[in-house]
Amino acid sequence: MNPMQISSFLTFLIVTTSTWWSVASFTNTATKVSAGNVRHVATQIRMSSDGSDLVARKIIVTGAVQGGYYRSCVLNEAGRFRKLVGTMSPPDDSDEAEIYVEGKKKMVDGFVRWCQRGNVGLSQVTKVKDIFEEDPTGLYDGFYVNTK
Repeated sequence: MNPMQISSFLTFLIVTTSTWWSVASFTNTATKVSAGNVRHVATQIRMSSDGSDLVARKIIVTGAVQGGYYRSCVLNEAGRFRKLVGTMSPPDDSDEAEIYVEGKKKMVDGFVRWCQRGNVGLSQVTKVKDIFEEDPTGLYDGFYVNTK
């Protein structure tokens, strides 16, 4: 089946089981997606004015950031509690790490504030060196952290 046939079939199913309002909204979305305009639809979904716009930040953190405890705290805070996506640079011998996060503006801002707190426990002190605004890439489906 080609995309137009699928769109027509799905519209038929909705017509038989839903109200006119939901049919109209689904038909508009199905038409846009089947026309190969997926990026445009995603952009329209992201463009909201209630503070839930998708944003991305690259945060450079220094201090005791290479150990497993700090990395697991970052994973918990970003991935599990705030539902952000992104990654943290792999461990190396430096005292600096890069954290890239994408998500709703409120959640990303809250995560940045958490990073700026600097004290995550176990006497590990960190400091945010730089914060860069980035364009969301949409490449991540979760938050990924490598440990030693």
